[in-house]
Amino acid sequence: MHRNLVVLALGVFVVGTDSFVIAGILPAMAESLQVSTTTAGQLITAYALAYALLSPVMGAITANWPRKRLLLVGLTVFTLGNMATAVLPVYALVLAGRIVAGLGGAIITPTSTATGAALAPPDRRGRAIAVVMTGLSAATALGAPIGTAIGSLTGSWQATMWAVVAFGVLALLAVAALLPEVPAPAPLTLRQRLAPVADRRIALTLGTSVLVYTGLYTVYSYISVSFHRATQGSGTTLALLLFIWGLAATAGTLVSGPLTDRLGSRRVINTAVAVAAVDFALLPWTSQHIATAAAALIIWGISGWGALTPQTHRLISVLPSATPVLTGLASSSVYIGVSVAAAVGALGMATVGPYLLGPFGAALILGGLAAAELAHASIRRRDVSAGQAASRP
Repeated sequence: MHRNLVVLALGVFVVGTDSFVIAGILPAMAESLQVSTTTAGQLITAYALAYALLSPVMGAITANWPRKRLLLVGLTVFTLGNMATAVLPVYALVLAGRIVAGLGGAIITPTSTATGAALAPPDRRGRAIAVVMTGLSAATALGAPIGTAIGSLTGSWQATMWAVVAFGVLALLAVAALLPEVPAPAPLTLRQRLAPVADRRIALTLGTSVLVYTGLYTVYSYISVSFHRATQGSGTTLALLLFIWGLAATAGTLVSGPLTDRLGSRRVINTAVAVAAVDFALLPWTSQHIATAAAALIIWGISGWGALTPQTHRLISVLPSATPVLTGLASSSVYIGVSVAAAVGALGMATVGPYLLGPFGAALILGGLAAAELAHASIRRRDVSAGQAASRP
């Protein structure tokens, strides 16, 4: 099981690298494609929105496909989209390449997460999800910094995209060689896949992720400019900060699995989100100097990524029978937040400037904390009602 989880995590790592690396090379892409930084930021939106919207659609279309074949197709589409991003010469075509890559990601991450959860017994499901999702946080620790450093050292953002292509090929080979055949779960229509959203408990939990990750990525989408005072415009320094952030994110993801199994999702979610909100509120001051910026990014990584596993665990606990659907919806909610964040960040850049994006994001993160508590209250009411019904003669 552990080998299979590592292979699945590798696929998620590749998708995560592509999601995060653009922020580190955004100014270079804007200059090369002759657009503004905020316009270039919509490349992040295109990828994330394609992922979020197409994830349930592709889940319905490919419902009968064996999981290994589905991952191979997803990785192929993803790699082709990134090849197009690297070679196409104008902004509109690069944008199209990002959409194709997002389509591949929409297949890979939900399939990997659901397969990982299915491989684990119920009492270790939180750990299994955490191992697979570690691929996403490891992308912040290794993929994004390596990609940013490659772009800085070569002076070419296209070199960064070719590195992502290489990661995609590596994951494709690993899945082909090491992952066993995994049968498809019971097929569901698109209507059935979206049906859980009508459940208030599910809707509020998904809403929590949308708000929290919109807030977090409002800053991340423009991290190269919002942390400019600390980096002095150095791509290498930014890569180092991203590496520190990614290590903290990996630690937060790994620790959150056992903590969720032991303490329950509510405590982990609320603590992580509250700490992230305070950290973001202080960013106008902490992002000025390299030492305080590093400390802020460590807190951001641990708390921001520490909420991901308990959020997925909460969804699965509400409707265990719908695990494959819910893991897909969980991924989509995060990527909706990421896609909205680039636009919200552009608004923040225009109104308060890059150095005040932290409090701008903190307000959204606090909204996520309120949604998390509403979700908990709704889950508790439903559990009490079910218990009372069961106790009646």
